[in-house]
Amino acid sequence: MKRSFLVLCAVLASFAFNSCDLNDDDVNFHFVPLQIVSADLPDFFVFNETYIIRVTYIIPDGCTYYEGFDFAKSELTTREVVVIGSQRTDQETCTDIAQEREATFEFIVVHDEPYLFKFWQGEDENGEQQYLEIEVPMN
Repeated sequence: MKRSFLVLCAVLASFAFNSCDLNDDDVNFHFVPLQIVSADLPDFFVFNETYIIRVTYIIPDGCTYYEGFDFAKSELTTREVVVIGSQRTDQETCTDIAQEREATFEFIVVHDEPYLFKFWQGEDENGEQQYLEIEVPMN
């Protein structure tokens, strides 16, 4: 019984000494948009079907990590697509080597009109958003 009590105390003490500091408000990353190089879409859509859309994007350095996609519906069948990454701010050294990567998302066709996809590619020298635009007709 005494031994079990000592083991329990040791376990509780290890949790107490290794706990997280809840008052640590330092943010060690921020979200960034990642440049889309290309997108692979079908030649046409069929109403109510689901498609896998493959996107090639650029990871700019060793401190940036893929997080997912962000979608905006600007019109009934227009979708703006951005790849989102998280960029670490607490690492002193990062490789400056950019790498192309691929990711996919599922798209369900819910309208019987052509879809326009606008894949974010960055900003031009005037700060204007640049997109790779691909229209997919209906069959």
